[in-house]
Amino acid sequence: MAGSNRPELLAPAGDLERLRYALRYGADAVYLAGHRFGMRTASDNFDETGLRTAVALAHDRGVRVYLACNIIPRNADLSELPDYFALAQEIGIDALITADLGLFTMAGRYAPKIPRHISTQAGILNVESARAWHDLGAARVILAREMSLAEIAELCVKKPRDLETEVFIHGAMCVSFSGRCLLSQYMAGRDANQGNCVQSCRWKYHLVEESRPGEYMQITEDGGTHILNARDLSMIRHLPELISAGVDSLKIEGRAKSFYYAAVVTNAYRKVLDAALAGQEPDPLWLREVEKVSHRPYSTGFFYDPEGGGQDVSDGLYIRGCDVVGVVESCDPDGEALITQRNRFFVGETLELLTPDALPVSFTLQEMRDGRGNPIESAPHPMMPVRLRLPKSAPQYSILRRDV
Repeated sequence: MAGSNRPELLAPAGDLERLRYALRYGADAVYLAGHRFGMRTASDNFDETGLRTAVALAHDRGVRVYLACNIIPRNADLSELPDYFALAQEIGIDALITADLGLFTMAGRYAPKIPRHISTQAGILNVESARAWHDLGAARVILAREMSLAEIAELCVKKPRDLETEVFIHGAMCVSFSGRCLLSQYMAGRDANQGNCVQSCRWKYHLVEESRPGEYMQITEDGGTHILNARDLSMIRHLPELISAGVDSLKIEGRAKSFYYAAVVTNAYRKVLDAALAGQEPDPLWLREVEKVSHRPYSTGFFYDPEGGGQDVSDGLYIRGCDVVGVVESCDPDGEALITQRNRFFVGETLELLTPDALPVSFTLQEMRDGRGNPIESAPHPMMPVRLRLPKSAPQYSILRRDV
């Protein structure tokens, strides 16, 4: 991949369901974690059987699998790592993502056939740092999120030719430097560097003057502020610049987010990236797709702004453009489909069908039937099987949604 000027699209997979959607909606590679050693313990993640299944499913579609082992380990964590790395090599993991030098060294010792990628938490901001990791055996560096696009382009020119670069292009940003935060541990006893962040940065804060205990004063005049709350990152309108910079991998954040997020964001970036690589303008619809997942206000992070695009101090809430009402399990050529319900919906509603291979299609639902074939006016029970007619045939993993 290095030097090809055709960057891979790297998508998150927090569990097997999210993996399947990332694969179906266009990922070139996915990153995931086992039940230990990854930085997202809020995700379901993968046990040994799940890891084997994930690798088999991904490789069957020609998709690479990167295993995140990017905690900052304590002594107590080390004893299980040799067997864990050996398992990763045996099942065919394509790369290990590490942040700690000791863990990185152990990965090379116990899984010598697996390339090692250096996590963004290592804080790589300059070419000498990238070169040092390369000299130690790293195949790829995941650059610090605090780098500007100009700095990234310069690093890509000056780095060793066979060292790959990866940057985050979408998802949550952290108020701390490249995610290295102690706030969660201070405030909740949950170590973010062990994958247990409670996102204290998104809480609402007030000011207390020491001689007036119990008097919580608003920091601003408009109802208090979320002074540590970062915006989300979105670079979907700037993929040509990233390609020109020479980046090898474009990474979507979100292993703790839903299957719907994995599908929609991967799909949107796939379509826009393919258009950019073909020298074409993307359909504007794909640029708007990222507004249809739950997100905080978007910015371009530090790519163009030394202040990181600013904070969102008004609240810590997410913007949500759509509800998922069902997913397609099967469908015949005429559009007669079996749907698994995810949220309640009704006959007469306007729904939108999202498929992996075409533009979304809006339609009014005319009728639906329960699993026994009886006509029903609404689908009231989550995970209920429902039969209905779609405006066209749709493959498995297609999604039905509605605007909110």
